[in-house]
Amino acid sequence: MTPFDPEKMIVLGRVSSVYGVKGWVKVYSYTEPMDRILDYGQWMLNQNGQWNLVTVDKGRSHGKGMVAHFEGCDDREIAKQYCGAEIAVPRDRLPELPEGEFYWFELEGLTVVNLDGVNFGKVDYMMSAGPGNDVLVVKGGADSIDRQERLIPYVPDVYVMDVDLDIGRILVDWDPEF
Repeated sequence: MTPFDPEKMIVLGRVSSVYGVKGWVKVYSYTEPMDRILDYGQWMLNQNGQWNLVTVDKGRSHGKGMVAHFEGCDDREIAKQYCGAEIAVPRDRLPELPEGEFYWFELEGLTVVNLDGVNFGKVDYMMSAGPGNDVLVVKGGADSIDRQERLIPYVPDVYVMDVDLDIGRILVDWDPEF
């Protein structure tokens, strides 16, 4: 595990509840596919600013979610302490993406501008509208054309023309009237 720096932690999911009586927990994973969260082996759990390192010694898909077991946690009452915790790993443990692909967290906060230079605001967050249908949720602010919230499909070369992380901008082919 890389040295701990809370500023470099990337949230991959959360512990939602206990599962069974032998210390297992239910996990809501933000990774794609969802069981990729188990590949990390060690997680940093954040509850109200308190960070704890846990080692995942077992895990599997379960229904529409995941269940996991932490090393040394063999009792339901002990597992309860982890409920509600965010699951994070250091940014440098994430796999490198191919050129032109981005993690959602990298897009959040970027300014969205159309081909005519109209500033729509910043990406507040990303959401999924089904498999392969990611959406930029853009909120207008003081520097934008208006304070409207816009949902812009994240479709490269159709609506999203360029993403430049260095200057913090996403160039879109999007009409201000939409």
